[in-house]
Amino acid sequence: MDRVIEPELMDDDAQARAYSEASFAVPHERFVDLLVERFGFPSGRALDLGCGPADVTARLARRCPELAIDGVDGSAAMLRYGRERIAAAGLAARVTLTQALLPRDPAPHTHYDVVVSNSLLHHLHDPSVLWAAVGQLAAPGARVFIMDLMRPESAAAVARLVHEHARGEPELLRRDFEASLFAAFTPTEIEAQLAEAGLGTLRLDVVSDRHLTVSGRL
Repeated sequence: MDRVIEPELMDDDAQARAYSEASFAVPHERFVDLLVERFGFPSGRALDLGCGPADVTARLARRCPELAIDGVDGSAAMLRYGRERIAAAGLAARVTLTQALLPRDPAPHTHYDVVVSNSLLHHLHDPSVLWAAVGQLAAPGARVFIMDLMRPESAAAVARLVHEHARGEPELLRRDFEASLFAAFTPTEIEAQLAEAGLGTLRLDVVSDRHLTVSGRL
């Protein structure tokens, strides 16, 4: 099944609010669980690429109290909800959210001990933007942990996943999930992207019926 791109930014307030209020506790907590299984409890300065409303960012900060985290996202609407979440969680001393659209805008710092991203890759029309940012912003020895959707083999498989995992969600979120599955990359495509970016030492793992991870140290 061919890839069908979707908009890179979720900048509509209604869409951002629906995404922020949705219950992603299971996959987002799974993201942190898998990171901790892979690397333990990292410390230092972390960069969260495409942090959105900062639910993963907040969960990571709570689990890893020795991390200071910069979350970056291109959507002002998403960041409004993210800043509310970080303030309500009492994490503002360790978590800073910045509007930045890479590669046009610089990250808050030049190098990071940890670089993470959840569900950004499938939004990008050019996936090399993510891998270039990882290569440029990860300090030597940095831990890298990326999690994203993977594209199913058919439209029927997309429909099955939407029904299984989003049947109780608002229609807006169901449509977004469907579009994201069509826009996601296959494991084979991502392995080719990593090789082209010079990041072939990173490991790709399929971790659910719809998610994969890319992880390792640079």
